[in-house]
Amino acid sequence: QVQLVESGGGLVQAGGSLRLSCAASRRTFSSYAVGWFRQAPGKEREFVAAISWSGDSTYYTDSVKGRFTISRDNAKNTVYLQMNSLKPEDTAVYSCAARPDTSTFYYIRAEMYGFWGQGTQVTVSS
Repeated sequence: QVQLVESGGGLVQAGGSLRLSCAASRRTFSSYAVGWFRQAPGKEREFVAAISWSGDSTYYTDSVKGRFTISRDNAKNTVYLQMNSLKPEDTAVYSCAARPDTSTFYYIRAEMYGFWGQGTQVTVSS
Protein backbone atom coordinates (compact mmCIF):
# COMPACT_ATOMS: atom_id res chain seq x y z
CA GLN A 1 0.00 0.00 0.00
CA VAL A 2 1.13 3.49 -0.77
CA GLN A 3 -0.64 6.76 -0.06
CA LEU A 4 -0.28 9.62 -2.50
CA VAL A 5 -0.76 13.30 -1.71
CA GLU A 6 -0.84 15.94 -4.43
CA SER A 7 -0.04 19.59 -3.84
CA GLY A 8 0.85 22.69 -5.78
CA GLY A 9 -2.43 23.43 -7.49
CA GLY A 10 -4.01 26.85 -7.53
CA LEU A 11 -5.25 29.74 -9.63
CA VAL A 12 -2.96 31.13 -12.31
CA GLN A 13 -3.35 33.37 -15.32
CA ALA A 14 -2.98 32.02 -18.82
CA GLY A 15 0.68 31.77 -19.74
CA GLY A 16 1.70 31.18 -16.15
CA SER A 17 3.29 28.19 -14.49
CA LEU A 18 2.62 25.78 -11.66
CA ARG A 19 4.52 22.80 -10.29
CA LEU A 20 2.49 19.95 -8.93
CA SER A 21 3.96 17.46 -6.48
CA CYS A 22 2.89 13.91 -5.77
CA ALA A 23 4.37 12.76 -2.46
CA ALA A 24 4.27 9.12 -1.46
CA SER A 25 4.13 7.60 1.97
CA ARG A 26 6.58 4.83 1.28
CA ARG A 27 10.29 4.80 0.50
CA THR A 28 9.61 1.97 -1.97
CA PHE A 29 7.88 4.60 -4.13
CA SER A 30 11.11 4.53 -6.09
CA SER A 31 9.96 1.21 -7.54
CA TYR A 32 6.61 2.57 -8.74
CA ALA A 33 5.65 3.86 -12.16
CA VAL A 34 3.61 7.06 -11.86
CA GLY A 35 1.11 8.88 -13.99
CA TRP A 36 -0.69 12.20 -13.87
CA PHE A 37 -4.31 12.45 -14.94
CA ARG A 38 -6.79 15.30 -14.99
CA GLN A 39 -10.54 15.70 -15.03
CA ALA A 40 -12.37 18.86 -15.97
CA PRO A 41 -15.99 19.46 -14.97
CA GLY A 42 -18.35 17.50 -17.17
CA LYS A 43 -15.52 15.68 -18.90
CA GLU A 44 -13.94 12.27 -18.59
CA ARG A 45 -10.65 11.78 -16.84
CA GLU A 46 -7.75 12.03 -19.26
CA PHE A 47 -4.12 11.02 -19.20
CA VAL A 48 -1.57 13.81 -18.95
CA ALA A 49 1.91 12.36 -18.40
CA ALA A 50 3.67 9.26 -17.12
CA ILE A 51 7.10 8.29 -15.88
CA SER A 52 8.82 4.98 -15.27
CA TRP A 53 10.23 4.07 -11.87
CA SER A 54 13.72 5.21 -12.80
CA GLY A 55 12.62 8.35 -14.58
CA ASP A 56 14.32 7.23 -17.78
CA SER A 57 11.05 6.86 -19.68
CA THR A 58 8.41 9.55 -19.92
CA TYR A 59 5.35 10.13 -22.08
CA TYR A 60 2.93 13.00 -22.58
CA THR A 61 -0.42 13.50 -24.14
CA ASP A 62 -0.14 15.63 -27.27
CA SER A 63 -1.90 18.65 -25.82
CA VAL A 64 0.79 19.20 -23.15
CA LYS A 65 3.94 18.23 -25.05
CA GLY A 66 6.50 20.99 -24.90
CA ARG A 67 4.68 22.70 -22.01
CA PHE A 68 4.60 20.11 -19.21
CA THR A 69 7.49 18.11 -17.77
CA ILE A 70 7.17 15.10 -15.51
CA SER A 71 10.10 14.22 -13.27
CA ARG A 72 10.83 12.43 -10.04
CA ASP A 73 13.13 12.58 -7.06
CA ASN A 74 13.16 9.10 -5.62
CA ALA A 75 15.22 10.23 -2.65
CA LYS A 76 12.24 12.41 -1.69
CA ASN A 77 9.57 9.90 -2.75
CA THR A 78 8.08 12.60 -4.94
CA VAL A 79 7.01 12.97 -8.55
CA TYR A 80 6.58 16.41 -10.08
CA LEU A 81 4.60 17.88 -12.93
CA GLN A 82 6.01 21.20 -14.07
CA MET A 83 3.36 23.02 -16.06
CA ASN A 84 4.36 26.01 -18.15
CA SER A 85 2.48 28.17 -20.65
CA LEU A 86 -0.77 27.19 -19.01
CA LYS A 87 -4.00 27.60 -20.95
CA PRO A 88 -7.59 27.88 -19.73
CA GLU A 89 -8.25 24.43 -21.17
CA ASP A 90 -5.74 23.01 -18.68
CA THR A 91 -8.20 23.78 -15.90
CA ALA A 92 -9.02 20.54 -14.09
CA VAL A 93 -8.46 18.46 -11.00
CA TYR A 94 -5.07 16.82 -11.37
CA SER A 95 -4.42 13.46 -9.75
CA CYS A 96 -1.37 11.29 -9.57
CA ALA A 97 -1.50 7.52 -9.69
CA ALA A 98 1.06 4.80 -9.05
CA ARG A 99 1.69 1.14 -9.66
CA PRO A 100 4.57 -1.03 -8.45
CA ASP A 101 6.68 -1.62 -11.54
CA THR A 102 10.43 -1.79 -12.05
CA SER A 103 10.33 -2.22 -15.80
CA THR A 104 11.20 0.55 -18.23
CA PHE A 105 7.54 1.02 -19.04
CA TYR A 106 5.20 3.89 -18.37
CA TYR A 107 1.42 3.53 -18.45
CA ILE A 108 -1.20 5.81 -19.97
CA ARG A 109 -4.36 3.91 -19.06
CA ALA A 110 -5.93 4.75 -15.71
CA GLU A 111 -6.93 1.15 -15.04
CA MET A 112 -3.25 0.16 -14.95
CA TYR A 113 -2.79 2.08 -11.70
CA GLY A 114 -3.87 0.80 -8.32
CA PHE A 115 -3.08 3.77 -6.11
CA TRP A 116 -4.47 7.28 -6.47
CA GLY A 117 -4.18 10.58 -4.71
CA GLN A 118 -7.10 12.84 -3.85
CA GLY A 119 -6.32 15.41 -6.52
CA THR A 120 -5.43 19.08 -6.60
CA GLN A 121 -7.36 21.81 -8.41
CA VAL A 122 -5.67 23.78 -11.17
CA THR A 123 -7.56 26.77 -12.51
CA VAL A 124 -6.21 28.84 -15.38
CA SER A 125 -7.90 32.15 -16.01
CA SER A 126 -7.95 33.83 -19.40
